[in-house]
Amino acid sequence: MFDFIMTDAQIKLRDEAREFTNWVPREMILDMDSEKLHFPHEYLKECGRRNLLGIRLPKKYGGRELGWVEDGIVAEEMGVASYSLACIWGVGADIVCEAIVKYGSEELCKEIVVPLLKGDVYAAECLTEPRGGSDFFGATTKARKDGSDWIISGQKRFIVGAEGADWFMVYAVTDPDAKAHKRMTCFMVPRTKGVESKYIYGLMGVRGGGAGRLILDEVRVPERYALNGINNGFEVFMTNMIPERLGTATMTVGSVRPAVEIATRYTSRRKAFGQQIMNFQAVGFKVADCALKLDAMRAMGYTTCLAIDSGKVDAGRIRRMVSQSKKFITETAWEVVNDCMQVMGGIGYTNVFPIERILRDIRLSMIWVGTNEIMQGIIQTEWYKEFLKTKDGKEGVRDVEMDAVSAFEPDEKIYE
Repeated sequence: MFDFIMTDAQIKLRDEAREFTNWVPREMILDMDSEKLHFPHEYLKECGRRNLLGIRLPKKYGGRELGWVEDGIVAEEMGVASYSLACIWGVGADIVCEAIVKYGSEELCKEIVVPLLKGDVYAAECLTEPRGGSDFFGATTKARKDGSDWIISGQKRFIVGAEGADWFMVYAVTDPDAKAHKRMTCFMVPRTKGVESKYIYGLMGVRGGGAGRLILDEVRVPERYALNGINNGFEVFMTNMIPERLGTATMTVGSVRPAVEIATRYTSRRKAFGQQIMNFQAVGFKVADCALKLDAMRAMGYTTCLAIDSGKVDAGRIRRMVSQSKKFITETAWEVVNDCMQVMGGIGYTNVFPIERILRDIRLSMIWVGTNEIMQGIIQTEWYKEFLKTKDGKEGVRDVEMDAVSAFEPDEKIYE
């Protein structure tokens, strides 16, 4: 976020997050990327100790009870050290805990949220299945009622934290004959009998976050672990899409920021043909464009956070803005990191600098928590709804369509 629009309290919070990011051991980042470390328990324990989990959650559960702007400020800084670490930071405290606080009982909040925000336990969100990711409502994981409990069977995959989590937020079909929005339930599932996780994926990037497959074999859970009641998982899913996608957007800004800083420093020092290569427009212009895009990414993320915090924006427009932020920021970050590697030449393609790791990590951002094609579909749907419900535009705004020479020519504006 931009320092000139932060309050003193927000700057203090940013500096706390920066201090924590500086604490992260270099060996942790390298061991995660080389997959010597499958899940950084120590990272989340220290994050909890510093009260940097649950920025928007109630203080009574251990959160900060702040807004989306503050969440975005922290998310950006969390992304700086490692995109993988930022993902782990966001999944449990920003996504899972928010759903429990909003849709779970007080008992469940005390049982899961309180220890999670302390960094004592960890949680994973389980959406994707072997048969599909974007087709969420086509899930095949099922739960059947058995007395006062539910028995869950199925598989989830590409689950961040599958290897290290103590709790799993699992969506399962509880009424297969119902319409899509009423056939699923969201359960909190502890790591118990019948729950098996496998760390099996050779990921291109974002390694060391425990990403793996989750197998649920006749797992028994009490009905009180169902968030928002039985067959009401859709509302939980829709709530989770905001922190999933906006959180991804803001932390992506932080993860690509070091690439711009490294490329700027390198091109200001590296000499060719008797001068620093930043003086060649082929290089300097690319870096300038990276700085421009970094500011544009920040601006969109901040504006979306502000829109939610204002309480003045309807749900449809929020969905559009969040989807726009996720799509624009992640795709722009990909352009930026590629340009940073380009201006550094061959050395940027080696592990002498972390540019190659950042590039591998950033690639995931356009795929996970909803592909950018899904984002585009949401933007399309919400934009048309928003525009057409106000009689083809905004009330009281000049209709410029009429300001054409032949605007009223008969038989020219034919639509059918």
